[in-house]
Amino acid sequence: MSNGLNVCGNVVGLPMLDAQTRPSLHERPLPDMDNVLQRCGKLYGASEPMLQLFRMIGKVAPTNANVLIVGESGTGKELVANVIHQMGRNNDKPFVALNCGAVSPQLIEAELFGHERGSFTGAIRMQKGCFERADGGTLFLDEVTEMSLDMQVKLLRVLETNRFYRIGADEETEVRVRVVAATNRDPAEAVAAGLLRSDLYYRLAVFPICMPALRERGNDISLLANLFLEQLNDEEDGKKVFSRASLRLMQSYAWPGNVRELKNIVHRAFILADRELDIAAALGPMKAVPAVSESSSESVTVPLGCKLAEAEQQLICATLDHCGGNKTMTAEVLGVSLKTLYNRLNEYQSKLFLQDAIAHARPYGVQARN
Repeated sequence: MSNGLNVCGNVVGLPMLDAQTRPSLHERPLPDMDNVLQRCGKLYGASEPMLQLFRMIGKVAPTNANVLIVGESGTGKELVANVIHQMGRNNDKPFVALNCGAVSPQLIEAELFGHERGSFTGAIRMQKGCFERADGGTLFLDEVTEMSLDMQVKLLRVLETNRFYRIGADEETEVRVRVVAATNRDPAEAVAAGLLRSDLYYRLAVFPICMPALRERGNDISLLANLFLEQLNDEEDGKKVFSRASLRLMQSYAWPGNVRELKNIVHRAFILADRELDIAAALGPMKAVPAVSESSSESVTVPLGCKLAEAEQQLICATLDHCGGNKTMTAEVLGVSLKTLYNRLNEYQSKLFLQDAIAHARPYGVQARN
């Protein structure tokens, strides 16, 4: 199929070759699969985490099971929900999306279930909610852990009975809807913190899917960057390329904003570039790794009275530099998990970004004059 999918969840390989080196099909040798982007709907990847994701989508899409997608912001959770719908049995039915964190607690019930005319001030006509509009198809609930506990109880009832009341209605409405929910929180931690009801969690997570962070996807970073650059060159009739330094920086940077951040940074660098894209300039104050003055030393010295967090930062950065930027090796040397290391690096990058923003911000209440 043209969208790179079939009902079994197979994907289509897209070799990332420029026009000069792209041979004809009958002359092309077998590609190196580590350097070939696979496509699943609007999702692309060549790394094993993404290929595993594609396999999971292919398994669950033809069923009617509810799905809970867990992953950081920018990893493509709504894209996964869309692919699941398109590969499902009812792909000719509606796909309706609602960001639960973007709707006020006072309005979310009306958004989900609809309301009757005159049921509250401003209800000048009957309005169908998301469940009714998605009848027969898929309802995507993004950031479901931001929903109030009272609303979670009402959502649970709909999932159990397929019935609900519009606000102000005397009779129930019955629907058949597949729910795909998503969150950027750890569900177990959200349950423990009282942000997510455990019974709703088990009802939503019939089939959980974990989205890999971009920093865990290896060569996907450069492959996706080249894909985005190729798209921009096509749109703008350009012939811009990445500098070698940019390619190295993209692999060492932790990408806290994931694929969304990568795409935006490439676009920003494309606008700034005459010929070669400079990712460092597009990143601005954010660096792949905070600088360490004693990077060439075999030891780290901290003064007495230094805060523990500052000493930890110096040790982590110095060890990372000593390991040549290899984060897996750095985590092993420090005796911490790779996830813990990435979390620390993200904290340091966020701190640098915040400091730069404060330094360039105007004093509160001061406005620019015309």
